[in-house]
Amino acid sequence: MWRKLPSVFCIIRRQLLPKHINTSQSRSLLTLSSYFNSIEKPRVYQLPNYQLLANARFSGRKICSDSRDKLSNCWNCTAVASGITPFLFCQSCRAVQPVDHSIDYFHIFSLEKKFDIDDENLERKYKDWQKKLHPDLVHSKSKEEREYAAEQSARVIDAYRTLTDALARAMYIMRLAGVEVDEEQTVSESELLSEIMEIREAVEEAADPQALNEIKAEMQQKLRVWGESFAKAFQNKDYEEAQKSIQRMTYYMRVNEEIVKKL
Repeated sequence: MWRKLPSVFCIIRRQLLPKHINTSQSRSLLTLSSYFNSIEKPRVYQLPNYQLLANARFSGRKICSDSRDKLSNCWNCTAVASGITPFLFCQSCRAVQPVDHSIDYFHIFSLEKKFDIDDENLERKYKDWQKKLHPDLVHSKSKEEREYAAEQSARVIDAYRTLTDALARAMYIMRLAGVEVDEEQTVSESELLSEIMEIREAVEEAADPQALNEIKAEMQQKLRVWGESFAKAFQNKDYEEAQKSIQRMTYYMRVNEEIVKKL
């Protein structure tokens, strides 16, 4: 089912309908509103709150004396973390460490904190971490270390899924910069509203998988275009424009997911 977009139609009814839309157009848009109101709520990515991390700017400085100080030394041999590699493992005794949330997802995979990432390095590093954290490799360890390994493995998986998804990656990097992202906020441009109706009709009228795949390819291209727009805006610290790019990426991602369900 399509994802719910409640705020689009609030904007339509409150702003556009009284001024710019005639009675016939109003009925069409209200029909479209009913359609979207019947679909499920969009997935919410459960990401940590990195508001406090924004000021650190990935510099390696301590974020919170209460938590960071406790994790700066190995719990097993008390060796001090090097600060160069993520403190998932102790470089001295190789013991798995407790999760340190001051280490962001990019740092886990030794990636530069930006939207365009090295996919090959990400994949390689992910497999490397999972091998080291695999339950079969820590089954003989203490109960404490096995629990740490399970927590670290879950976090590595979440980091991998976030960074391999363009939309999730864009939202995550914005939050690292201290900019909160509102997934429900959508644009009210008349051109986009027309596009919504056209794509909805195209998906509904698609008679075979080939037609759906053509629409899917178009959505993927739009995702690439708006991903590039986001990357440029984020690099220039134009967070308002970056937010607009995320809004459009959210819409095209929902269309893409709906097509996949129909195939």
